Amino acid sequence: MHLYAIGDIHGHIGLLRAAHDLIAEDIARHGPGPVIHLGDLVDRGPDCRGVIDFLMDGIADGSDWVVLKGNHDRMFARFLRDPTEPEPGLRADLGYLNPKIGGAATLTSYGVRSAADRPVAKVHADAVVAVPASHTHFLNTRPTLHQAGACAFVHAGIRPGIPLEDQTETDLVWIREPFLMDPVSHGPLIVHGHTAIDAATHYGNRLNLDSSAAYGGPLSAVVIEGRQAALLTPQGRHKLHVTR
Repeated sequence: MHLYAIGDIHGHIGLLRAAHDLIAEDIARHGPGPVIHLGDLVDRGPDCRGVIDFLMDGIADGSDWVVLKGNHDRMFARFLRDPTEPEPGLRADLGYLNPKIGGAATLTSYGVRSAADRPVAKVHADAVVAVPASHTHFLNTRPTLHQAGACAFVHAGIRPGIPLEDQTETDLVWIREPFLMDPVSHGPLIVHGHTAIDAATHYGNRLNLDSSAAYGGPLSAVVIEGRQAALLTPQGRHKLHVTR
């Protein structure tokens, strides 16, 4: 059995299409396998709407794809519901339209102007009209955990010592510590994104696929067999050796 996974996308539709091209080439050589997207579809990048359209269309066409919810996806959905509602996991002094979050890029992709001189209530009202109900439903219904083979796929990580079935959604989409520094086996290999690094890295008990696409880095696509993983490149598979 082999599985494919793609890290944090952040509105980069060109990188997403290229990642799927690499997966298609690998499938042609080795046979089909499901593709798990680790969330953060939106914010910061140039075509967040296009990313959601691409993923929705693929699933509708019968592609064996799983799309998980990231913290940015949850923030976008929460903004559409109520821009004054606090986001657990987000610093109290930040909001969805803060430049550090990148929500303005998402709204721009839907034709909504979110300049700093516009009242948040007006931006919200325009966004509710501009964002298709199908997109809102898609964001709200994304799972936060997917188990397959020897792996558990999540956006951010898990809280160590807590059974998978008892993990909270906020931890699954937001956690960093104590997860990142825990070297102990979690049972399944935890495949995640959320914490941006330079390149996809296998740590033995977890595999981080957020290779900083949001900040000009590549979008990583990997193939996983058991607990082993290989980065997909135009030259083929490149095994990811465990880093301690």
